[in-house]
Amino acid sequence: MSYELVAGLETHIELSTKTKIFCQCTTEFGGEPNTHCCPICIGMPGTLPKLNKKVVEYAVKAGIALNCKIRNISKMDRKNYVYPDLPKAYQISQFDKPICYGGYIKLSSGKNININRIHIEEDAGKLVHERGNTYIDYNRGGVPLIEIVSEPDFHTSDEVVAYLEKLQSLLTFADVSDCKMQEGSMRCDVNISVREAGTTKLGTRTEMKNLNSFKAIARAIEYESQRQISALETGDEEIIQETRRWDDTKGESYAMRNKEDANDYRYFPNPDIMPVHISEEWISEVKSTIPELAQDKYERLTGEYGLSDYDSKLISGSKKISDIFDGTLEYVNNPKEVANWIIVDLASIVNEDNKAFDEIDIDYEKFGKVINMVDKKTVNRTIGKKILQQVYTDNVDPEDYAKENKLGMIADTGLLKDVISKVIKENEKSILEFKSGNQKVIGFFMGKIMRETQGKADPNSVKKILIEELENYNI
Repeated sequence: MSYELVAGLETHIELSTKTKIFCQCTTEFGGEPNTHCCPICIGMPGTLPKLNKKVVEYAVKAGIALNCKIRNISKMDRKNYVYPDLPKAYQISQFDKPICYGGYIKLSSGKNININRIHIEEDAGKLVHERGNTYIDYNRGGVPLIEIVSEPDFHTSDEVVAYLEKLQSLLTFADVSDCKMQEGSMRCDVNISVREAGTTKLGTRTEMKNLNSFKAIARAIEYESQRQISALETGDEEIIQETRRWDDTKGESYAMRNKEDANDYRYFPNPDIMPVHISEEWISEVKSTIPELAQDKYERLTGEYGLSDYDSKLISGSKKISDIFDGTLEYVNNPKEVANWIIVDLASIVNEDNKAFDEIDIDYEKFGKVINMVDKKTVNRTIGKKILQQVYTDNVDPEDYAKENKLGMIADTGLLKDVISKVIKENEKSILEFKSGNQKVIGFFMGKIMRETQGKADPNSVKKILIEELENYNI
């Protein structure tokens, strides 16, 4: 019998507000445990929440970016549960009137993944398990979230990863969230079931948690779908509606608890927060503040700037790389050169530092100076990359650094000819190879000459003079 995977996603996104959803505590990541909290976000009796307007604005932005309808009247609800990560024994969330609904994301394959809803809620604290004990850090409690609930439209793990990558791109470009999975600002729960291929009835679903990377998500989906198929085929295990925790180290999941239904949370309107009224005028105003999104960026890069499909996809695929490109382009009048320096030279430096682009900062003006120095032949490209390394590590001024370290390009043709003649005379055996038609020997000579000039010579000038000298050399 053939089976089909059916999956739906609940993706939690921490919004990039400076303060929490109902109080003035910072949303900054990290900090000593329980130092980013106040009586409001830890639910002390007598405190009253006040909804952060920026949270509503960012939720509306997200809805627009994901092609959702925006509800003009929304409300906050109490979701009741007794886990210790929310000390007031309920979470302030949204139930029957979420702020956004009915959206979709178009994958590169052309398939639409439908979005059921986007709702606002507060994050819970973090449970820390150490030495057989469980501790609670409430720093994260009250950080504003949007939960994006998809329809069960996924039938492969590849579709899930493609959706999450697109979602991450859309929300970072919209300046809604940094979507850093390693910091928990993008978290995903996957609801998984299987059914006989060709049928429409949904199977019993399980919810997979503790998924902190796209790779882990793909592995968890493959594992859980195979577990369910095996259970159906053998009859050795009953599939029940439950929440399971993924252990990426072991490559397997285990049961945490029975999965609740909406009725189990006993939702009711939060009496402390008035309904949220959102006018069409304000929606239009928010829409006008959304920056250029990834697809629009791609089209501009290929159309206006004439960049290749490959370069355009790389730049438009990352908000950070896109920002570096746009920022540097303010100082360099050559989009193709800026793209090349980012994709080749800067990427190499970042990789050697074992970092991702999202983790780095670079001064756009100084980066632009390096590119312009190479373009004007003040320094050659090899030296330019060395200077870029210093800009990256020590934030030096490129021009001052080149002067202080005497890195300027050797432009004296007479001096270059002297160096080239010296190298040729010291390697006469290689001249015979050249004269017999071996062009590879040119690279050998180029290496010798560049070492003699400490990398300061213009390679193009060196190669031109070298070939002339070799052709005219008499043995």
